[in-house]
Amino acid sequence: MLAFRSEEHVDRWLEQRRIEGGALFTPEQLWRLAVAWYADRMSPGWRRRSAEESEALFAELGLEGAFWRLRP
Repeated sequence: MLAFRSEEHVDRWLEQRRIEGGALFTPEQLWRLAVAWYADRMSPGWRRRSAEESEALFAELGLEGAFWRLRP
């Protein structure tokens, strides 16, 4: 994961390296994902989320697109 000042900065960085970018998300989205993802990790009943459950969480947080799809 890399942090950038703006989408323009991302575009310049990618262009200079001649590579394609992945997903872009805000620090707020990252924080909300971390809070939701790890909220129950210490619970005795914790279990790994299914791909479907994970995708639903991503969508709930506004993280959409091919990068966030886990199922074929």
